[in-house]
Amino acid sequence: MKNKRISKNEYYLGIAKEVARRSTCFRRSIGAIIIRDDQIISTGYVGAPRKTKDSLEHGFCLRDKLKIPHGQRYELCRSVHAEQNAIINAARAGVSLLGGDIYIYGSVSGKDEPIDAIPCYICKKMIINAGLNRVICSTKDGKMKIFRVADWIKDWQQGDILDDSQQYG
Repeated sequence: MKNKRISKNEYYLGIAKEVARRSTCFRRSIGAIIIRDDQIISTGYVGAPRKTKDSLEHGFCLRDKLKIPHGQRYELCRSVHAEQNAIINAARAGVSLLGGDIYIYGSVSGKDEPIDAIPCYICKKMIINAGLNRVICSTKDGKMKIFRVADWIKDWQQGDILDDSQQYG
């Protein structure tokens, strides 16, 4: 019997899923990895800024306590998003992201229940400015969705960021 080999996209999304296990958010576990030239050059997960207390250490989610819905008021969150941390970690290591791809896996925290891990507006802007080519996201149906960053740019040139049809939350 012949083994079925998984695709590169499945492989890298699986690694992003493992990275997500480090997340410290009560709501979502999200992991991101950045690939360039078929090599992992950076990883990131949802977590508080370095050397500060995360939500798990505090024992509660600030946004839950304030009754803030998903997808809103990110400035009132203790965490840095996985995509942001992957970009920041590459910068700390002095690694260029130009032409790379980012893989993002997300699930409901504490459950093996995938979500549509589409980046928020803030992360989309950072992904564009980092010079990444593609964004490969897990979806709640267990599949993946692939975005071309050039398409986001084109859409925002023709419309506005608020007209974006693919939104998180």
